[in-house]
Amino acid sequence: MNFLPDAFTLSIVATVVFASFFPCYGEGAKIFSALTTLAIAIMFFMQGARLSREAVVAGLGHWRLHLTILGSTFVLFPVLGFGFQALFPHLMTPALLMGLLYICLLPSTVQSSIAFTSIAHGNVPAAICSATFSTLLGVIVTPIMASILLKTHGGGGGLESIGSIFVELLLPFVAGQVLRPWVGGWAARNKHILKYTDRGSIILVVYTAFSGAVIAGLWHKLPLSGFGEIILSNAVLLALVLLITTFGARALGFKRPEEVAIVFCGSKKSAATGVPMANVLFGASTVGMIVLPLIIFHQMQLMVCAVLAKRYARQHEAARAAAGPVSAQAAE
Repeated sequence: MNFLPDAFTLSIVATVVFASFFPCYGEGAKIFSALTTLAIAIMFFMQGARLSREAVVAGLGHWRLHLTILGSTFVLFPVLGFGFQALFPHLMTPALLMGLLYICLLPSTVQSSIAFTSIAHGNVPAAICSATFSTLLGVIVTPIMASILLKTHGGGGGLESIGSIFVELLLPFVAGQVLRPWVGGWAARNKHILKYTDRGSIILVVYTAFSGAVIAGLWHKLPLSGFGEIILSNAVLLALVLLITTFGARALGFKRPEEVAIVFCGSKKSAATGVPMANVLFGASTVGMIVLPLIIFHQMQLMVCAVLAKRYARQHEAARAAAGPVSAQAAE
């Protein structure tokens, strides 16, 4: 696995740079805001249509493993994040610190968690089920936790924020689940096309968010040292979660394939869910600064987990090679 950013991350970075020099404003900002709202609703509708309820039901038997992964995603991460806030309240600007805490409240990824688990020869069915659980819960739990713990109010009052969450996120997601018997097959057949429409929606959200942030003076408020603070805090957070999930899985008696699923599903955070959701939860002037830590964390987790997945794979192949001669002798 190489350390170069993936094409999606490069697209996001390019969008941030473009928005910094050519932000939308005035009537253009209103048009992009409306397009963003529509894109988010469509994206969450398709997420609902693609998520398999059958996979959730089939995986219910691994309840200890799923609880461990969900505990890492929705309990361990917030505890570490808010512990960081308590210990170092002035290390980062308030908006960047809120961005770090927002990462801690997000659900796990689906595609990359499953991909890394597969590369590492882990329990792929369990990873599919846990990632699905996490996304289902995240659509409901993350906005509620953010509203309570981060005191988010979107662009207006609390009731307006709750209404936006319901209309733009939850309602389309539920509609997608309800209509899955009719549109799920089409979504499965066109998943490669939908991957690009999802990414296009996220890039649209990033452009709109950073345009508002640039107009509000983002780059005047964020010193160069702020990037160092983001990278350092993200690195510490990711390292702690990886260590705790690895040794925690072993302490709880999970076998190696389950450990792999716990490490990769329990340590990941979804930019695909987090960036659009931030656009609903936070005000236009702050959302750009808040999603910046998430964009950086997204690339860091891909790089680190790629290395870990290859390491797990080498260990698996070495164990098989070592067991081969012994098995052959036993068979004789």
